[in-house]
Amino acid sequence: MSHVGAPRGRTCSRTLRSRTLRSVALLTTGVLALGALSACSSEEEGSEPSAAAAPDIAAVKRDGVAQGGTMRWAVDTMPATLNSYQADADAATSRIAGAVLPALFTLDKSGRPQRNPDYLESAKIVEREPKQVVLYKLNQQAVWSNGREIGAPDFVAQWRALRGKDSAYWTARNAGYERIEKIERGANNLEVRVTFNKPYADWESLFSPLYPKDVMGTPNAFNDGARKTLKVTAGPFTVKKVDRKAKETTLARNPHWWGEPAKLDQLVMRTVPRGESAAALAARKVDIVEIDSGVVKRMALAEKDAEKQAEKDGEAGGGQPQPLTHGPGIAITPGSALRSWALANGSDEEAAEEAMEARKRKAESIARYAREQKGLTGWEVRKSLEPAFTQLALNGESGPLADERVRRAVARAINRQELADTVLKPLGLPAKPPGSHLALMGQKAYSDASEALGKQDTLEAQALLADAGWTPDGAKKKVAAAKAGSKAQQKRAEEGEEGDEELTEEEAEAAAQAKRPDAKTEEAEKKKAEEQKRKYEEKVAAEEKKKGDKGDDKDAAKKKSDEEDDKDAAKKKSDEGDDKDAADVPSDEGLYIVGDEKPGEAAPRPESAPATHAGDATHAGDDKPGEAAPRPGSAPATHVLAPASVARLQGAVLLRQAVAVDDSDKKPGGVAGAYAPRGTAAASPSPSPSSSVPTVPSGPLGKDGKPLSLRFVLPAGAGAESLRAVGERISRMLDRIGVGTEITKVADEEYFKDHIASGHYDLALYSWPASAFPATDGRPIYAKPVPASDGSLLVEQNYTRVGTDHIDQLFASAAAELNEGKSRDLVRQADARIWAAAGSIPLYQRPQLVAVKPTVVNAGAFGFQTPRYQDVGFREGGAAGPDSKKK
Repeated sequence: MSHVGAPRGRTCSRTLRSRTLRSVALLTTGVLALGALSACSSEEEGSEPSAAAAPDIAAVKRDGVAQGGTMRWAVDTMPATLNSYQADADAATSRIAGAVLPALFTLDKSGRPQRNPDYLESAKIVEREPKQVVLYKLNQQAVWSNGREIGAPDFVAQWRALRGKDSAYWTARNAGYERIEKIERGANNLEVRVTFNKPYADWESLFSPLYPKDVMGTPNAFNDGARKTLKVTAGPFTVKKVDRKAKETTLARNPHWWGEPAKLDQLVMRTVPRGESAAALAARKVDIVEIDSGVVKRMALAEKDAEKQAEKDGEAGGGQPQPLTHGPGIAITPGSALRSWALANGSDEEAAEEAMEARKRKAESIARYAREQKGLTGWEVRKSLEPAFTQLALNGESGPLADERVRRAVARAINRQELADTVLKPLGLPAKPPGSHLALMGQKAYSDASEALGKQDTLEAQALLADAGWTPDGAKKKVAAAKAGSKAQQKRAEEGEEGDEELTEEEAEAAAQAKRPDAKTEEAEKKKAEEQKRKYEEKVAAEEKKKGDKGDDKDAAKKKSDEEDDKDAAKKKSDEGDDKDAADVPSDEGLYIVGDEKPGEAAPRPESAPATHAGDATHAGDDKPGEAAPRPGSAPATHVLAPASVARLQGAVLLRQAVAVDDSDKKPGGVAGAYAPRGTAAASPSPSPSSSVPTVPSGPLGKDGKPLSLRFVLPAGAGAESLRAVGERISRMLDRIGVGTEITKVADEEYFKDHIASGHYDLALYSWPASAFPATDGRPIYAKPVPASDGSLLVEQNYTRVGTDHIDQLFASAAAELNEGKSRDLVRQADARIWAAAGSIPLYQRPQLVAVKPTVVNAGAFGFQTPRYQDVGFREGGAAGPDSKKK
């Protein structure tokens, strides 16, 4: 079953005929090399098999599978079409196609394509020059269910339908088919010669599934002939019945199948929406259903409760059922129950009616949960890693994330290992974050290229943000200049506008000159601030005296005396520096701004300063670092630009950044593509940057008066709890570097179409399937968006809107390279470039959790492996499904 955030079918493409994502069930997936960005590795191809989970399907030989029975296999939705090449095809479409249609190549447990001997005796490239020619030799027994042999006419019909030249065919993808020049019969009817007009490395991805010419032969047959049923098939099963009212598709054993016959009599694809899997299990409506981690936890609790109940029954000779210690009932406390009762029996009739309805719904929810828990015992959970990864998508089309430095900063703030551990470790699955966008661990093309971006590093993330202009004081509203600049600027200042408009270079310089105070003005402003503080403290002291708090009066008097001393010291210090440039005078209010120190005076080491939190900035001239500013709400306070310790940290970070760039020439491979150019930010005099410790900024960073806040869109459905938990962790990680997030939860049905595909988000979590053919399937996901004639942006499936010409060129080269090793190297180089662009951050490989009857064999969590439907069934000697008693 698919998950929220797993794009299925065609959601956005250049044209209706563009190639879209292969469905999850068919395993869709997916490059110029520079030293620091190359993905070359000394490890063996398909390395780190220990991090890749094996299929968990209770595999047995065919003689261990019972003959007969009906298996009820849950799918998310009733398929809108049975044509896998149409836009609204989904995972259920692919599941059915896999059981009833030819697949010339299938995938092994490592996601590698292998020839399917049920259909092919051989398939190989027989000519490379002047053009690539592939010769298919078909199994001489392979026939369609109507008795006609599978041959060249079927290949030709599918090529013409999918090559993209005839708009009458409502196709959803044409990748690879547009490269075919001609298809012709070989030496006999069992040979098919396919000639390509340009080299195509992923030719093994074509003609799987293969539809009969009855479906592909004409536009009308293609568009409508296979939507509701498939009359002609060629697999171990045939389509017996499509019952849209009952939401079931029944497949029956194919009597014309030439291979090893299916063990099952029938395979029923039953629709079970994602949020109803627990109820379907409890009611014993299915034999196999994909579940989420929440249902796994409920099943574990159900088993424990059953064991406790059995122990109690054994000790007492039977008794009342044990009350549940989990579920919706545990939220009810004596206090909440009393309040609910009082509202339901109160004099306010409207409130009483609402309370009664709420109590009724709660009671029904508790009773339903308890019933379901009883039915969640006796199942087996099979688990593996799904051939798909969950990513953090960063929308680079506009806003702060259009700046690559900000995207990299966000990426460097994320602890991917922590997120992977959170999701996978409780399930007992390998929790190594993916190092590639285009292959997963265990595949030949896999190589960890994440160093092109760099590891998690809070200091580097803060440095990148500072270089991009996002600083602690940047969120402070700027006052428009009124002394200099253009007439338009002066008019805006007079009207009280914020001056956020984009200025010309001359206007910006004039405004900067106008805003730069002279020494006298600065001294006057300082005295004014001190006077305001004195009056404020006098007011506080008067209020405390009125309350009769003598102890507090003494403290206030002492504080006032200290302030007067500080004032004198500050005045003396100012008099001594009258001959210095006014620009070298530090900002008032005890704050520190990068590059604002007096020459020759170094800022204190970060470790010597007290921990500074939001609202803890020191007073002007206050030499007692332990005293905090008045708490918000106590009285109007002066505007704070940036707490001194935070600004000092920023300076240390920038110095560390410069040192890292200096040292990059001494390190193999150079800096991993994540450092800002040296000299682009103010240097700090703070020594020993290595001793600085990351601290949490006092709030979101800002720029030009605007805070750095990103809209984080997450699905709100019942099956997306894990995804939301990951999103909240990411939000906290970003808080540490001063990036605010606004989490928006939207309905599952709106999540992808209305937000991800349409670009209405800054951050989002969704998944991409992996593929045995990354050069083909990865290109539309990471292709550079291009402008359309109507001004819109054509993104294909690149919903992050982040891409480069270089990446496109590498994909094109990889797809045209017939040397397998060289093609994989190009794919790895493309992946390194994708990491460096920081539009997509792979977090973890998704868990695949499947609940099955213990007697089900050769089915469960398949991982990469293509199901072999003729071998699926029930264990010999076990119950063979709901019809077993009739046999």
